[in-house]
Amino acid sequence: MKQLGEVLLDEGLVTEAQLLAAIDQQSSLGGSLGRTLVELGMLSESQLVRALAAQVGMEFVDLDEYAVDRSAIGLVPAALCRRYSVLPVGMRDGAIVLATADPGNVVAVDDVRTVSRMPVIPVVATYDNVLRAIDRFCRADDEMEGLSSAFEDAAPAPEMDLSRLGGLVDDDAPIVRFVNLLVTQAITDRASDIHIEPNEHDLRVRYRIDGVLHETQRSPKNIIGAVISRVKIMSDIDIAEKRKPQDGRMSVVHQGRKIDLRVATLPTVWGEKIVMRILDNSTASLDLRDLSFLEHNYTRYRESYTKPYGMILVTGPTGSGKSTTLYATLNAVSKPEINVITVEDPVEYRLPGINQVQVNPKAGLTFAAALRSILRSDPDVVLLGEIRDHETAQIAIEAALTGHLVLSTLHTNDAPSAVTRLTEMGIEPFLVGSALDCVVAQRLARRLCSKCKEPYTPTPQELEAAQFPWVPGEPLPELVRPRGCTACSRTGYKGRLALHEVMNVTEDIERHAVGHSSSADIAATAVKQGMRTLREDGWYKVASGDTSIEEILRVVA
Repeated sequence: MKQLGEVLLDEGLVTEAQLLAAIDQQSSLGGSLGRTLVELGMLSESQLVRALAAQVGMEFVDLDEYAVDRSAIGLVPAALCRRYSVLPVGMRDGAIVLATADPGNVVAVDDVRTVSRMPVIPVVATYDNVLRAIDRFCRADDEMEGLSSAFEDAAPAPEMDLSRLGGLVDDDAPIVRFVNLLVTQAITDRASDIHIEPNEHDLRVRYRIDGVLHETQRSPKNIIGAVISRVKIMSDIDIAEKRKPQDGRMSVVHQGRKIDLRVATLPTVWGEKIVMRILDNSTASLDLRDLSFLEHNYTRYRESYTKPYGMILVTGPTGSGKSTTLYATLNAVSKPEINVITVEDPVEYRLPGINQVQVNPKAGLTFAAALRSILRSDPDVVLLGEIRDHETAQIAIEAALTGHLVLSTLHTNDAPSAVTRLTEMGIEPFLVGSALDCVVAQRLARRLCSKCKEPYTPTPQELEAAQFPWVPGEPLPELVRPRGCTACSRTGYKGRLALHEVMNVTEDIERHAVGHSSSADIAATAVKQGMRTLREDGWYKVASGDTSIEEILRVVA
C-alpha cells in the first residue's frame, strides 16, 4: 500500500515542497502527517479524507453533491444512523452503499447488514458531511407525518382531561413524541422560532429559518388541544386560561446541549397560537468579531464601549440581533474587577459572572423600578433590556451621566432616529446630547451558501435599479448570487450576517439634538463624519461575496 505522502503527490493535492515542510513540522510537533498538513492550511479536511480513502482503495463521496437515494435511507432506522454516524446513500448490485467517516468500524457495518438483510458497500465521507446529511435526510418530519396520519385515522376520542397530559411519563405517548419531534427538528434545522398555528381545518407548523418562515407540517384538527396543552405544561403555563396571552419558558437537551425556549401564547379565533423562540446559549458567548462588523464600524464602536461611562443604544426591528450584539459587548467589557448588572424582560441567556435581574411587573418590579434599585448596588456597567417609556429613559440617561456605562435597545429604523426618538419620549434634548455616546442600527441578512454561490457580472441596468455604488464607464463589478443545492435546502442561503450603521455622537450631533433638528439633518452630519449607512454596509458585504443585492434590498429600505 502506498504511503500517504505518495498518494497526496499522485493526486496533486500538495507540492513536494509543501510535503517536505509538513514532514519537518511533524517531526518537531508530533502527530500524523495528514493532520499536520490540515493544521498548516495546506490541505482541507475533505482533501485529507479523500486521500486516506484512496490510500486504502476505497471510494470517497461528497454528500453535498452526491445524489442520495431516499429509498435506501428507509432501509436503516434513523436511530442506528445517528448512533454510528453512517448513512445509506444508494443501492448498487443488490447491496447498500453506506457512507461512513470510519470505515474501520465493523460493528456499524455488521449492524446495518443485519437490520437491512442486505450486503453493505462502505464508502468514505468526512465526519461533518455525514452528520449534515443525516440531519438533512433522517428528518423528524417523516415520523411526525406518520403520527399525524395515525391521529387522522383514529376515531374521534371523547373529551379528554388535558390537565393529565402533564403527568404523562411515557415518552412514547403520541402527543409527547409529536411535540418532542417538533422541537428537535426545529433545532436541527437552525430555526430561530417555531410557530404552532390552529386553523379552521388543521394545525399548521412553521419554522423561521434565517429570518424567513417555512411551512413544515400540517396536522389534523383533532390534535390541536392536546398539542397546545402539552407545550403549555412543559412551559409551566396555566392550561385552563385560554382567553389572554401568556408567557413561559422550557428547556430541552439536544445532542448533549441544553437549549432554552421562550414560549408565548396568543388567543386567536381558531384556538391559541404558540410561538417558541429558540435560545441557543452558545450565542451568548460570542465575540464581537464574530458579528460580521467591518473594520471601519468595529473601530468606531470600540471607541464607545471602552469608555467608562455614557449610553450606547442598539436599534432595529424585532429579531434583528440586538440582544446578541449587547451580550457580545458585555463579554468584551466584563472583567472580575467590574460589576455588571442587567435588567431584562425576559432574561434570554444566562451569563456567568454577571448579575441578571428578571422584570416582574405583577410584583411591581418594572424596568424603571429595577433600574432605580440597581443603581444603589454599585454597578459599573448596566444593561437595560429595552427603553420603553419616559421614566425608564430618564433614569437610564441619568445613570449614563453619573459615571455608568449603560447599554440598551430602542426601536427605530436607523441610528440618527434614536436621538429624535428620545426627545419625543420627553427627555430634555441637552441631556440626550450629553449622555448618548453611540447608536448602532442593525439588520440581519441571509448569508450566501458557500457550497453553491456562483459569481456573475450584473448588467448596468441591474446596478442602477438597485442604486449599487457603481460609476457608469467603470468596469462592471463581479458579484455573487444564490443558486441552491442540497446543503442549503435549495434556498441558496445558509446562515445570517449583520449589517451595521454606527453613529458616534459628536459635538455637531449634540448641537443638532439641542436644536431639535430632524433625523435627516442628523443623518447628513453623521455621514459627513464617517458613518456608513445600513445600505452602504450591505454593499460592502455584497462586494465581498457574502450576500446578494436582492437580500440587501429585502432587509434595508
